[in-house]
Amino acid sequence: MENKLKIKLSIADRVYPLTVDPSQEEGLRSASKKIEAMIKQFEENYAVRDKQDVLAMCALQFASQVEQKQVDNAIDGKQTQERLQKINDLLLDYLDKK
Repeated sequence: MENKLKIKLSIADRVYPLTVDPSQEEGLRSASKKIEAMIKQFEENYAVRDKQDVLAMCALQFASQVEQKQVDNAIDGKQTQERLQKINDLLLDYLDKK
């Protein structure tokens, strides 16, 4: 466990001690802050009975964002591939005429 950091993250009024690579620390702390902000938003806007409900909604929100990005990237990737194919066809036509 060389070059590992021991950090503590607080999420939903619980402290989680973690041992992480230094390169992961910033991302984990940022994620923890986003979860805390989302918890606060759900608690303020909805009648929430317990923290588990709030955490489940946070997990669903984050998972849906990841899934939507994958869907968007798949669509964008297909469109990019189609554009590249059109450019390639134009170049081949141009070279054939020379």
